Amino acid sequence: MEKALPAIPAKRYFTIGEVSDLCGVKPHVLRYWEQEFTQLRPMKRRGNRRYYQHHEVLMIRRIRDLLYDQGFTISGARNKLQEIVQGERDKRRNGEVMLEGVEVIEAFDSQLPDDFEDSTPGPEDSAVSEKLLLVRRELFEIRDLLSSGH
Repeated sequence: MEKALPAIPAKRYFTIGEVSDLCGVKPHVLRYWEQEFTQLRPMKRRGNRRYYQHHEVLMIRRIRDLLYDQGFTISGARNKLQEIVQGERDKRRNGEVMLEGVEVIEAFDSQLPDDFEDSTPGPEDSAVSEKLLLVRRELFEIRDLLSSGH
């Protein structure tokens, strides 16, 4: 069974080393993918150092999934990524609400045990667990409201 990728921290810029760790891909592979996928354009600063933004980390994870998990070739992944990007543009053009991050929440939710809401946390993490549970419920309520058109 493959190890799950770590959560992406809430920060604006990530170095190539951080992105490598977050996405399970070596830095030289990330540099190669920049040549192959035109959507992947990290900012370059002093000494040509790369700084990736949150959306680029998500894109790299999507590319990684297409190549490593779904078995696409580079060319096939490039085409599939273009389809996905075009589909998102079409949805925006048609006024549909894009909920970035919902797939992350749903993926996290699918990893929770079935009895998560009924489980009793230990005394050291009960306050944190309760807050996370409340945030989770609220996010799903917001998602449901937005998707129902209210």
